[in-house]
Amino acid sequence: MEQGGIEESIRLVRSESRWVDGSEVDSESTQTSLFEEDQLRENHGSIRRRLVKKPKRVDSFDVEAMSIANSHDQHSKDLSIWGTLGLAFQTLGVVYGDMGTSPLYVFADVFSKVPIKSDVDVLGALSLVMYTIALIPFAKYVFIVLKANDNGEGGTFALYSLICRYAKVNLLPNQQPADELISSFKLRLPTPELERALRIKDCLERRSSMKTCLLLLVLMGTSMIIGDGILTPAMSVMSAVSGLQGEIPGFDTNAVVMLSIVFLIGLFSIQRFGTGKVGVMFAPALGLWFFSLGSIGIYNLLKYDITVIKALNPAYIYYFFKRNSAKAWSALGGCVLCITGAEAMFADLGHFSVVSIQIAFTCVVFPCLLLGYMGQAAYLMKFPTSAERIFYDSVPDGLFWPVFVIATLAAMIASQAMISATFSCIKQSMALGCFPRMKIIHTSRRFMGQIYIPIINWFLMVMCILVVATFRSTTDIANAYGIAEVGVMIVSTILVTVVMLLIWQTNLFLALCFPLVFGSVEFIYLSSVLTKIKEGGWLPLAFASCFLCIMYIWNYGSVLKYQSEVREKISMDFLLELGSTLGTVRVPGIGLLYNELVLGIPSVFGQFLVSLPAIHSTIVFVCIKYVPVPVVPQEERFLFRRVCTKDYHMFRCIARYGYKDVRKEDHHAFEQLLVESLQSFLRKEAQDLALENSLKETECDDVSMRSRESLIPGSEVGELQVPLLQDQRTEAGASSSGEAVPMLPSSVMSSDENPSLEYELSALREAMDSGFTYLLGHGDVRARKDSWFLKKLVINYIYAFLRNNCRAGAANMRVPHMNIMQVGVTYMV
Repeated sequence: MEQGGIEESIRLVRSESRWVDGSEVDSESTQTSLFEEDQLRENHGSIRRRLVKKPKRVDSFDVEAMSIANSHDQHSKDLSIWGTLGLAFQTLGVVYGDMGTSPLYVFADVFSKVPIKSDVDVLGALSLVMYTIALIPFAKYVFIVLKANDNGEGGTFALYSLICRYAKVNLLPNQQPADELISSFKLRLPTPELERALRIKDCLERRSSMKTCLLLLVLMGTSMIIGDGILTPAMSVMSAVSGLQGEIPGFDTNAVVMLSIVFLIGLFSIQRFGTGKVGVMFAPALGLWFFSLGSIGIYNLLKYDITVIKALNPAYIYYFFKRNSAKAWSALGGCVLCITGAEAMFADLGHFSVVSIQIAFTCVVFPCLLLGYMGQAAYLMKFPTSAERIFYDSVPDGLFWPVFVIATLAAMIASQAMISATFSCIKQSMALGCFPRMKIIHTSRRFMGQIYIPIINWFLMVMCILVVATFRSTTDIANAYGIAEVGVMIVSTILVTVVMLLIWQTNLFLALCFPLVFGSVEFIYLSSVLTKIKEGGWLPLAFASCFLCIMYIWNYGSVLKYQSEVREKISMDFLLELGSTLGTVRVPGIGLLYNELVLGIPSVFGQFLVSLPAIHSTIVFVCIKYVPVPVVPQEERFLFRRVCTKDYHMFRCIARYGYKDVRKEDHHAFEQLLVESLQSFLRKEAQDLALENSLKETECDDVSMRSRESLIPGSEVGELQVPLLQDQRTEAGASSSGEAVPMLPSSVMSSDENPSLEYELSALREAMDSGFTYLLGHGDVRARKDSWFLKKLVINYIYAFLRNNCRAGAANMRVPHMNIMQVGVTYMV
């Protein structure tokens, strides 16, 4: 009996090593060798308990559910060659604007720290820039980090959601097995030989400190990206405008500051029209910019000094540091500016594809940047005193104004990309319960990622104006800029390392080489930029600390509020004692009671029973829940189960959304979809009960034999005592038993033979005709009297301030006030 169980587990590992959506996994991760089979036989007792089982094919709360539609990939991007090339061209305008405008200020900042006294200074700086671009954006992001995407989505929260699906590290304790059945919820089965990945999984799940550290790391990376959204427009626009200083007589620093502020006000004022309309000319303008950059670089190389190609020898980096020592270390802060915007290659992945981003960088961005920097270095070899405004000085005579216009457009586009990324990060933070709710405007009917957040937009504008007016120099802004950039890169390095160990299950040596190589380089740059804290580096740290505190306090308060709701939920015995009338009068209508519980009756429902003289004939407990996947298909949006018996007419509904989903539907569309899903649930419930009764009658002759077999240890009979929806051995069970499940006759589900279903559907239609009412609890969260002073300060004042000043709950979007009923609830946490 035991041997047969081992063989069955080996067979299941082989046959079920697939993605949940049915597609095959990589060949190297699906094969089980003879040695591994022997190892499985020896350790099957502990291994099988720790294996992540394949998710069930039917959702719901253990028993009653809507069935999930056929799996499909929401992010399928199978394009033709020309389609991929077209997508690669579009990435120039969205992804590479920030990195493409770096030649405006990199050498100017580097040589403000290290004066040019010999050719070694120029060649060493050029070699540093070239190898930094080759190592971080090219080697790290293009070939490694881009592969760590979440079903085609990139960014810090995409990595976090990916980790959350393989290990239960999400701090909000409302996860369900049914969430693993979403089509885009790709989950690979760990095989028994991968003990290291399982140990890491156990470590992350058991230690709350590890979960907190992981969340803080993600929030820190997000805070740094928001800081980029402030510094990038200020740095890019001011660098472009500063080119007028040497061209127009009398155009001093005050004029640069004023004109930069005018451009910034205009840039943020047009954000409300949406990324799509603002970015109509993004790709052509950046394409022209990269062409100009490469052409000017070739011109300067051929005209001044083509020997700067010697900088390909990394020995010049050593000579650079040997000659300048501490000054060279300080110059690293300027050198890191050449890779600003590299994180956008991963963060903006959801709008494009991995191949398109790789093609654009390899064929256009990388060579044009190298040519541009080498051309500037060749000019500096001839005119070393031109370092302060090297870019515009190196432009050929007669081309200044066309290049200035193109550079200004490119700077605006680079700013636009980071502003859009900031909006996206804020939206993802709100979806995962880490940021107060704000008004989000969706500016496109075709692209769900194009959003506009008014409060954040005007906040970024004010901060940008203050930065420009205060620092008045691109050199000081650059000191602040570098810290934010390197901080985001270090966070991505750590998270991708976790992905390599936990999910990819990479060879340990290769997995450790990734943080050792790239992490070491990034920490070297970080140590350099941190020395500039007094010279402006404090600014991104202040921004990041502020946003980190806001996000963590919001998450902390939300978790405590949820735990309080779980503790205070109403017992089912209490409802059963009240009877189907719930101790009051039931009037026609549907009451949608919004709460955060996925199980149990919320305490706010008791407040409604006490406060109202009557309650609706149909009650639906609605929970808006965001799951760690990018997109939840519309047909998989709702989960239902029945609360109490049929005569209570009470249901639980969980509306699931991904962190990239857009909730554009108004309350009428939401209500219609909810009722249709509820009707489908009722029909499926009746069908499953009829099927169960049919099978029980068919096998009534075997009852005595099955009863005797159920006494044998290890026997798997008696499963008909469990509702059939809970037994999900669909493929493996059918093949092992050799018996096919009898199909339900169509006559079983006819309305004539199922009057109970017809009655319930008619009652639901009558309730729907009477209208919907949104039952909301106006919650006040307070710390208990015996709490620590710091907890009282955080909950009673800071968290309460955020709750009182953020938008109301997701329930009352576009809902007339006459359809809303509220009761006051105080949560003691």
